[in-house]
Amino acid sequence: MTRRKSQFEPAIHRVRLDSLTIFEITEAELEALERGSQESLFLNLAITCLSIASSFLISLLTTTIPSDRTFMVFVVVCSIGFVSGITPGLLWWQARRSLKSVTATIRERMFAEGLPDNPTGQSTQ
Repeated sequence: MTRRKSQFEPAIHRVRLDSLTIFEITEAELEALERGSQESLFLNLAITCLSIASSFLISLLTTTIPSDRTFMVFVVVCSIGFVSGITPGLLWWQARRSLKSVTATIRERMFAEGLPDNPTGQSTQ
C-alpha cells in the first residue's frame, strides 16, 4: 500500500550544519534556566509604583489641598508608593544578571577544556 501525499502535508527542508556544539549542564543550571527570569517582573512593578508615587508627589507639590484627610491620603499613597517601588527596584538590581551568569558559566566551561575559539578550525580572517 502506497500512501498518497495529501495537499495539506507540509514540505520539509533540511539544512546541513557545518558544526554543532553541545553543552553539558548540571541539574542546578537546568533548574535555573527552567525557572526563568523574574527581573522583568521586578522592574515593571518598580516602575509602576514609582510612577504612581511620583504623580501623587507632583500633585502634593503643585496644588493646595484644603481637607486634612485628603492631604493625609495623598501623603500615605505617596509614601507607600515610593517604598513599594524601591523594594522591587532593589530586587531587580540584585537579580538582573542571574540567567546571564548561568549561561556564561556554561559557555566558559567549553573554553576551559582547551577547545579553540573557532571549533571548525578555519581561519576567521
